[in-house]
Amino acid sequence: MSALDEENLASIRLGVWGLGAMGEPMAQHLLGARGALTVHARRERPRLTEAGAAWAATARELGTACDAVLVMLPDLPQLEKHLDGPDGLLAGIGEREFLLMIGSTSSPVGVRELAERLPSDIRVVDCPVSGGEDGARAGRLSIMLGGSPADADLAAALLAPCGTPVRLGPLGAGEVAKACNQMVVAATILALGEATELAARSDVDPAALWALLGGGYAGSNLLESRREKLVSGDDSPSGVAAYMVKDLRFAADIATATDTRPALLPALRAAFDEIVDRGLGERDIAVTRRFTAVRSDG
Repeated sequence: MSALDEENLASIRLGVWGLGAMGEPMAQHLLGARGALTVHARRERPRLTEAGAAWAATARELGTACDAVLVMLPDLPQLEKHLDGPDGLLAGIGEREFLLMIGSTSSPVGVRELAERLPSDIRVVDCPVSGGEDGARAGRLSIMLGGSPADADLAAALLAPCGTPVRLGPLGAGEVAKACNQMVVAATILALGEATELAARSDVDPAALWALLGGGYAGSNLLESRREKLVSGDDSPSGVAAYMVKDLRFAADIATATDTRPALLPALRAAFDEIVDRGLGERDIAVTRRFTAVRSDG
């Protein structure tokens, strides 16, 4: 599975496990590019199967049907729960070469420990993504790869229809990069929410504010994607805020492991913990404006 010529790539039977807000559009791009794909999730997705994807009812069926699988589950426990047993992924793989691509946002230490426990024929790459649901639908995700050069090159070739894959280092490096990404996202959306509420309470039109400032240093892809929600106060869920709690915890674990003493990260963790404690965790991350208002009103 190390050769990357088109014929060998086309012969690899690819699967996707997890068809949520990110997994389903990624699966659509992979199916469109390859013409064949096997998918598995808690429930079948008619849009994919009607488009030609094969449905695997169990993790074992997925393993049997595939040579490489992209896992888009929330975290490692959801994967590990269905690895062993008669209907588990390992039963379907058997004793053959297999590429497991972990797209979940997870602990880099946990990814490495999982790889060590798996049979040696199963190669593991971590490949978390950034770009949100909009990026997944458009096929413009940033795909952060960690693993051996050969395994990461193969994963990059397989996942290219979903965005831009880049190897950042050994196994776990993708998860480190995702934690860094989430620190920046958390800091930015918190600042945007606070600034929007501050402007509104000062009789400054938030729409005019961000139309002006978005073209300068305050501009960002995050502002572009969340501007309307911030201005209107509509924080109906897309990327829910509660996910940040887990992501920032992983960032804190990495900081501890590398003897890094960040000043901002503890404040970000406290803020998102409070968002969840106030019952706002299932709202979009643009809930930071509402959160600021609630805190300000007592």
